[in-house]
Amino acid sequence: MTKLTLILGNKNYSSWSLRPWLLMKQFKLDFDEVIISLYNPESKPKIQQYSPSGKVPVLLHDEITIWDSLAICEYLTEQFPNYHGLPEDKKARAIARSISAEMHSGFPNLRQNMPMNCRAKLPRKVITSEVQQDINRITDIWRYCRGNFGSGGDMLFGKFAIADAMFAPVVLRFITYSVELDSVCKDYANAILALPAMKEWIKAAESEPEIIPSFEL
Repeated sequence: MTKLTLILGNKNYSSWSLRPWLLMKQFKLDFDEVIISLYNPESKPKIQQYSPSGKVPVLLHDEITIWDSLAICEYLTEQFPNYHGLPEDKKARAIARSISAEMHSGFPNLRQNMPMNCRAKLPRKVITSEVQQDINRITDIWRYCRGNFGSGGDMLFGKFAIADAMFAPVVLRFITYSVELDSVCKDYANAILALPAMKEWIKAAESEPEIIPSFEL
């Protein structure tokens, strides 16, 4: 196998880094990690050594550089098609791509008001109506996918796929901020949290010494 290296931000805070990392773990790929601490004066120059966008994550595959979480996940699915990063059914695949793109580009109020923080518990965070709208849309997606495509397992499309990697940081946000979930969404969230790779990520996040104050409110 050719060499894979994933450039990441802090595991406690970097939701974008979690997405391709989790997919690679679920694909059981052998890869190296380079973790760059974010939001300090040295961060951007270090990231720019690898990333033309100046952001993480970045995947290095031999002489190829791929940046952006969703682009990395799509690339890995092309390179390793036997792992089925996308559903085989045409309709399910179309929905999976759509919700992954929606997660990638949407939900700004949730992102701004509920940043990922694996080791924190912030149950008293005020949920504004705008944030609640984002939460409602996400849970609608989860219920729809589980109800229409989830019969083959406990993930959104039965088996773990890119869409699950895209929504995994949201699961962690919902835990941190004690978001109430119905039984379908709670079961899905618990299935994500039960993945050995998620447990590995959370354990590493909890042991990181760095603190980003703006993510601790």
